[in-house]
Amino acid sequence: MYKGQSGMWSWLFHRVTGLAILLFLFIHIVDISLIGFGPQVYNEGVLVFDGFVVRLLSLALIGAVFFHAFNGVRIMFIDFWSKGVYYQRAMFVAVLVVTVIAFVPMVYFVIWPVLPSLYAWFVSPVVKIH
Repeated sequence: MYKGQSGMWSWLFHRVTGLAILLFLFIHIVDISLIGFGPQVYNEGVLVFDGFVVRLLSLALIGAVFFHAFNGVRIMFIDFWSKGVYYQRAMFVAVLVVTVIAFVPMVYFVIWPVLPSLYAWFVSPVVKIH
């Protein structure tokens, strides 16, 4: 059985994050096209993006963009630096570390606005059983 090394995982994650970014682009085009149906339809469509689940998906997108960008720089180092191949594993670990460091502050900015309503939902659920 083939035991994947850092190069294989980097290749796989780079493709998956690229597809995720492309999927977001398609969703964004559909979202922006709602303006053609009038401001009320557009405003209702944009409200979907304020939900907690969509904010988690937005965080996944932010992580994908960070990894894809930093891994792209790693690929350029491998291609254009004569010793890049020898440091491939170290650079992959560096990409993961920098991605996590860049991602953590984004969690605060994306999740913080919905925390009060999420807390209220857990404390006093909307559905009451008689």
